[in-house]
Amino acid sequence: RDSSRDVLEWRESFDQLLKSKSGVTAFHTFLKTEFSEENLDFWLACEDFKKTRSKTKLASKANRIFEEFVQSEAPREVNIDHETREITRKNLSGATSACFNEAQAKTRTLMEKDSYPRFLKSASYQDMRKQAASHCLSKRSHT
Repeated sequence: RDSSRDVLEWRESFDQLLKSKSGVTAFHTFLKTEFSEENLDFWLACEDFKKTRSKTKLASKANRIFEEFVQSEAPREVNIDHETREITRKNLSGATSACFNEAQAKTRTLMEKDSYPRFLKSASYQDMRKQAASHCLSKRSHT
């Protein structure tokens, strides 16, 4: 798949951005400039967590994610309300692949409504978009 087309599709929806490995990387780089990359890191950790099949690994991964991102005063605490934090804490006692669903959904919404529009307006994305658009045009004129 052509990476230039990829870059242009990131504008279409937040899902398009998250489906693209290079999109996630570019978005992560942008979030670092805003000191808010923990939201994406948490979202990615949850996606990885859902793929865990072993019960023992599930419990230990759940605790690690909770301690790093969810608990109050966590080193990379995500911005979620107290109620969601409590629900997530309770979910840990019987860790299933769905125990972070609510917190992950809130974090995703926050990124989609807040960081994603700023990313699309950022100079770094605008530069990538211009390069991608001219690359697509030059490819079209060579066929």
